[in-house]
Parts: sequence; C-alpha cells; structure tokens
Amino acid sequence: MKRAEKREHLIDVAAQLFNRYGYHGAGVDRVIAESGIAKTTLYRHFKSKDDLVVAVLRRVDQQFLDTMRTTVDAAAKDPQDKLLATFDFLETWFATSSFHGCPFVSAAGEYGDRSNPVFQEAVLHKRLMLAYFEELARGAGLSDPRLVAEEISLLHEGATAVAHINGDPAAAGRAKAVAARLLRAASAT
Repeated sequence: MKRAEKREHLIDVAAQLFNRYGYHGAGVDRVIAESGIAKTTLYRHFKSKDDLVVAVLRRVDQQFLDTMRTTVDAAAKDPQDKLLATFDFLETWFATSSFHGCPFVSAAGEYGDRSNPVFQEAVLHKRLMLAYFEELARGAGLSDPRLVAEEISLLHEGATAVAHINGDPAAAGRAKAVAARLLRAASAT
C-alpha cells in the first residue's frame, strides 16, 4: 500500500471503529489491529489520536454533506421541497446498520473542552449544516432564512437524537411534518 493509501485506510478503519464504539472506546491499538498498519506508520501520518479523530471528522463531514446535497438535489428541485427532503435523507440514514447517532455530537460530548480541535470540528460541521439550510431557505424566498435554518437544524438534531436513543427511524418523518408547518408559516409572512 502506498503512503497516501495507508493514511486513507487508517481514516476509514478509525471512522468505522469510532462510529461503533466511540472516540475513547476505540483506542489506537484497536485501530492498528483492525487496519493492519504499524503503530509507527499511524504516528507518521497523525501526531496524536486527536489528530486522527479530526481527520476522521473532516472525512465524515465531507461525505455527509456531499451525500445529503446529492440526495436532496435528486429528490427535489424547489428549495423549500429540498428543505423537506433533508428529512427523507435522515430517515434513510437512520435505517442503516451504520447509524449510531451523530458522530459530531458524540465527538463534542467526548471532547467537551470547547477549545479542543475535535470539539471545534464538531462545531464546524454544525455550522456548515446550518449554512446549507440557510442557503435553501434563502433560495425558497422565506422570511428570516437564518431563523428558519436554525429551526430546521433543531428539528434535525432532535430527530437524530430520538432515532438514536429510541431506535426509531420514523422520527425523521415526524420532524419533517413539523418542518412543513414551519415552512408554511415562514412562507405566509
């Protein structure tokens, strides 16, 4: 395996382990064992476990946002319908065997110091999600697109928590129904 391939492989393996067992629950030794890559090689690519966690979160963020955008764009053309389609995306994600809650909320919970780079990656992801929702709300011509984006974000976060804790993918559908009422109200003003 080439150097760049080893780095990507480490990120892939770590992402799966962190998602399943948590960031502290999956130690470096487990990442090494599962990846088949030497500890010295891991530390050549990442100065610390926190650096590996940050790399994983960046990858997960990019994949999540890209997949959501692609899925939503394929599902709807109207920006307001796209906002609602984000909940369909969530429902599909919640129903997968790889869904173990929000990896960014988990990271923020495990690395509670707001100045920690891991916590900051979680913050960045949530800001990017909010910006995406605001972009769609602006495109839909809704009054106060920032407020609508914040409300949609709250519904996403709540649905994700309920789906994780209760094992209930249908939480996304219920959140979508609330979002539809919210969007009707925002369109009327």
